[in-house]
Order: sequence, then C-alpha cells, then structure tokens
Amino acid sequence: MGLDGGVRLDELRAAAISIGAADLEAAREGFHRAYKSRSAKRTFHYTQIFALALIASAIAYGIHIAPDLAWPLIRAAAITLFASAILLRLFAAAHLRPLLSRLADTPTCPTYTILCPLYREANVVADLVAALDRLDYPRGALDIKLIVEGDDVDTLAAALAVAGAPHIEVIIVPASAPRTKPKALNAGLIHARGDYVVVYDAEDRPHPAQLRAALDAFEDGPDNLACVQAPLEIDNANASWIARQFAAEYAILFRELLPLLASLRLPFPLGGTSNHFRIDALRAVGGWDPYNVTEDADLGYRLARDRYAAAMIGPPTYEEAPITFRAWLAQRTRWIKGHMQTWLMLMRNPWRTLRELGLRGFLMMQLMLGGGLVAAFAHGPLACIVLIAALSPYKLLSAADFTLALAGLCVAFFAALTASAVSGNFSHLRAALTMPAYWPLATIAAWRALFELVFRPHHWAKTAHGLSQRRRMRAYTAPQRNDFNSAHIASTSASG
Repeated sequence: MGLDGGVRLDELRAAAISIGAADLEAAREGFHRAYKSRSAKRTFHYTQIFALALIASAIAYGIHIAPDLAWPLIRAAAITLFASAILLRLFAAAHLRPLLSRLADTPTCPTYTILCPLYREANVVADLVAALDRLDYPRGALDIKLIVEGDDVDTLAAALAVAGAPHIEVIIVPASAPRTKPKALNAGLIHARGDYVVVYDAEDRPHPAQLRAALDAFEDGPDNLACVQAPLEIDNANASWIARQFAAEYAILFRELLPLLASLRLPFPLGGTSNHFRIDALRAVGGWDPYNVTEDADLGYRLARDRYAAAMIGPPTYEEAPITFRAWLAQRTRWIKGHMQTWLMLMRNPWRTLRELGLRGFLMMQLMLGGGLVAAFAHGPLACIVLIAALSPYKLLSAADFTLALAGLCVAFFAALTASAVSGNFSHLRAALTMPAYWPLATIAAWRALFELVFRPHHWAKTAHGLSQRRRMRAYTAPQRNDFNSAHIASTSASG
C-alpha cells in the first residue's frame, strides 16, 4: 500500500519510537501545570484587560479634555521610545566586534543531544542529516532526535530513510493540540540523553565547529551560563527582494544587537534555532512553553528571570529565508503574535518581573519586546506621515520629527554597512537602499497578529522550506589555532 495506507503507516511507526500517553501529556501540559503564571496557554488575564482598558481610557479622556497637553506628552513619549531604539542600534553597530570562540581539542566529549522538530519537511530531511553529519564531533557522543508528528507520514518515511546510524533516533509525537514546535521539543527533551542539548530546524546547516565552540563556551563561562546562541545567517539572500531584506535584518540582530546585549549581561530573546543549553538548567526552568509561538524569545527571558546567563558564539548556522511576501507575512505574523504573548506573560506581575530581571534587564526587555511591538504597529502610519509631509508644501512635521526620522534611516544604513563587514555578505548593502519600503510591511503583520492573538492564539503558521537555491557548503577542516572567528567562517563555510 502507499504512504497513506494503514499497513505502511504501521510499519513506519514500528521502526521509530512513539512517545507514550504520559510523556505526551507532559510535553503538552507539563509546563502549564508547573509554571502557570509563566504559561501562554491563557492569553489575557482579567487584571491585564482592566489595566489596558484603563490606560486607553485615560489617554482618550486626556486627549478630549486637554488636547494641548495630551498630544505633546504622547509625542514626547513616542520620540523617547524611538530615539532609545535608534541609539541602541547605533551603539551596537559602532561597537561591533567579531564573535570569538575557543576551539580547544577536548579529549573526552560529553554526550550532546540534537533536537530536530520536523513537520511537513520530507523534502529537506536528507539535507539536514547530511549537514549534521558534517559536525566536528564524535559520532558516539551524539544523540540526534528527529521529532516527527504522528500524522506526517511523508516526513516520517523520509526521516527513517536517513536514520540508519545508531546515534540518530526518530521520535513520533502523536498528533495533538497544540500543534507547535515547542511541544515537539518537550517530547524530545524527555528522551534526551546528553549533558548538553541544541535545537536545529529542518533547513539548518550548522557550521561543523559549532558544537565544540559551544562546549568550550560553557567550560570557560560562569557557573550560571545556561545557554549560548549561535548567530543565524541567511544563505539564499539573492532569491528575492524580501529574502535580501530578511537577511540584512538577521545580520543586524545576530551580529550586532544580541552580541551587545550578551556582552552587557542583559537578557535577550533567543533565536528559534542553534541555541545550546546545559540540559540540567533547561529542565530546571521547565523546558519550552508549548503554547507560546515564539518559544525562543520566551525561554530567553525565563532563563534570565531565574538568574541564568546567556552568551553568543562565533560559528553560525545557515538558514533559508522566505522568498515570497505571503510566506514572509505568515511567519512574521506568528513572530509578532508570540512577542505579544511573551510581553503579556512578563507583564502579568510587572513588579515581580522587575525584581527578577533587575532594573537594567527590565528596561531592556521593554525596549526590545515592547518597543519592537510598538514599532511594528507604527512603521506603516509613520511612513505615510513622513512621505506626505515631505511632499506637502505645508509644515506638517517639526524639524525634530524629521531629524529623528533621518537619524533612524542613517543608523539603519550604518548598521547594514557594519553587518556586511562582519559577515562578509555585501547583499546587506543592497538591502539597505530599500529598507524604508520593507519596514511598513511589519504593520500588516502586526494587525494580523493581533487578530490571531484574540481568536487563535496558539495557531502555528508553518513556513515551507527547500524552495530556493542556497549557497553550497565547502569542505571543512578544523583550524589549527584556538581562536575561531567570523573571518574564518566566511572563508571556509560557503561559496556563492
């Protein structure tokens, strides 16, 4: 029978490990039961709805009774927020340093678990396993888990076809709500055998030296270092305009902003992949929240709230960007919705979050998460206002407003320039020329995200992969020195 037939499906399930009912329930509901106040299963709390309504009413009332006072205050708050975001990006771009990672030759390597959640990825499973096979790490010390949904027969068949080695295991997660990546990761974490664990997505091509760099970062770091994040780089930037913009965005985030926050020992949202954890610390904070659709951002702040530290390493992971607006919009909608979930969770008890993150961490969280959400909603209207004001013969905006808009544009160009320098990818300069046309698209995604937050908060919009040509990986040879930096990465990892 075919792949849809009962006999064939039963044969495939027999060749893999299917988690039991108790483990499935733990993956689905374990985090919510243990950490209810930090779970995104419930989107809004009554106190938050009341507080938000009260703030909105106060602003509307103030505008009604004293518009000459209210509007300048609103404008001053907006200028402060956007100026802070611009200064943060300027500081990150101006203090750019290569990400250095020690690559000492470790005599005995601890077991390293690799979690790979797969859903509708039959066309890229073989490429993923080939990329994992290039990792510079003893096969006997690897514990690779290919995690597949129980009703995804095509991906299950593709995973079993390439999982012949003893260190690769296929885990079946019975189809159940929520249909999210963090639920699958929790299922894999239950069966993880390693002392360390890393997450890779189906389209990932991690640099061969990444595990060793992460391991040495843990050895050299403080006792509370729970996570190290590898930078994510886009290797199909030339596929389309949207992919080029996406690549520049990633370069600025992972080569500039996150390294700055890590160096200042401030909390930051993790990337969705290539985050390496001490498995005991990960389990201590409850693993992933299966109801949060940006489980990476959520986990980064939860670790910080429990006094764990995070750092960055040099060897990157190459990823595939969406190449069409439709694919980009679905993915960006999910990201913004997840950031809303995370911000709402952090603000359920602001005073407790302030105590746990500290004042610096709390303010930076507000700027990164809250400021990012405000910017997503504001970019579209602001672009229209600035364009109309620039073309109008009337003075619609003040000199300070135009100066702030120009400063934001110049800093974005500067950030793209420095990101090109450190990554060796000059497509970011091409992207910078049309960035102002890219930013307003976030407003469309933001309104869609708000709608989904209310009506389907846990819906996971799946991003299709394997749709564009990507740069080829070169053969890797381990460096003969202890320091590994981005210049070495650029020269050994990929060719155009």
